Amino acid sequence: MADIRRHGSAMWKGTLKDGEGVVRSESGVLTDVPYNFSTRFEDAAGTNPEELIAAAHAGCYAMALAGALARKGHDPQSLDVEATCRMEKQSSGFAIVGMDLRVRGVVPGIDAEAFRAIAHEADGRCPVSNLLRSGLEITLEAELRS
Repeated sequence: MADIRRHGSAMWKGTLKDGEGVVRSESGVLTDVPYNFSTRFEDAAGTNPEELIAAAHAGCYAMALAGALARKGHDPQSLDVEATCRMEKQSSGFAIVGMDLRVRGVVPGIDAEAFRAIAHEADGRCPVSNLLRSGLEITLEAELRS
């Protein structure tokens, strides 16, 4: 299989505090989505890089877990994954310091212990988890629902 390459871009105008930018994705799903200082460091409505990283991680992990469950003979009805990107102010500026994953799954024919074990196994197979793990702590909470 050939290398898979995906592209995203950002355009920024102005200073950090007073400027604004847009992000785009190659697929067109993100088309000139605005972001600025307030959406990143305050609670203003809009997106920010950390939210996009969290969404990417949640999506990748959900697919990795679905694959891991299927390999063990368990087809999930649903997997609800929340990813929280933790960022802290440090002496040198802001740093992403961790990512918290929480998955709730509806998977017939599996018990909670087996679900948690497969959930942790999937974290080791998730490309985004593996990328992020090289620089930060990732926690995982897995809950089986009926």
